Amino acid sequence: MPEFALALTLFVLSHLVPSLPGVRARIIAIIGRKAYLIGYATLSVVLLAWVLLAAVSAPVSVLWMPAGWQAWITLVVSPIALFLIIAGLISPNPLSLSARRSQLGEAGAVVTITRHPVFWGFALWSASHIPPNGDLRSLLLFGSLTILAVSGFWLSDKRARRALEGQWQALARTTSIIPFLAVILGRTRLRWDSWLTLALLLAIALTSWLVLGGHAALFSADPISATRY
Repeated sequence: MPEFALALTLFVLSHLVPSLPGVRARIIAIIGRKAYLIGYATLSVVLLAWVLLAAVSAPVSVLWMPAGWQAWITLVVSPIALFLIIAGLISPNPLSLSARRSQLGEAGAVVTITRHPVFWGFALWSASHIPPNGDLRSLLLFGSLTILAVSGFWLSDKRARRALEGQWQALARTTSIIPFLAVILGRTRLRWDSWLTLALLLAIALTSWLVLGGHAALFSADPISATRY
């Protein structure tokens, strides 16, 4: 458990420290945006892999017994989460996390759903893994990841407000943190573009691979078998 706690703490800090005022900007000024993004992504993947490996070897303290209906929550929610993560990363989005560098006012159709699709995706993915994993290590892991993802709403809004200055209000009004709220309130119209199509196809392919053996190969847990408890 000490190794798991250390790995999880470092992973959380690696996401919170760059969000402190001026830290991210100073790093980018020194090494450049491209080097920062590559380095940050590499560090995140390495730390996440360490967290997962440490979690597997950590002692199991059962909090509740698994049931088939709990696994169905993960099976239903995870594909949606993967779609939002992929769509958010590949779509231009000046208001939140994206792997694409976008110009002011340039945003993909995904922002008509929510301006923070990546954070919503990770929050849904991690939260949906809590019910079928009724042990302490899983609760700590997925609970921490959920809280970290949700904190991204506020941290990303704060960063975008500072970067966009006077344009922030106009851009933010056409979208919302809560999915589909801006559409329901009539502040924008739901759109679809090629990035969403690509994200949908990739999410379907990745989900199919995970369900048909990928998840079992990676984590020694078959999501389909879990529904039969």
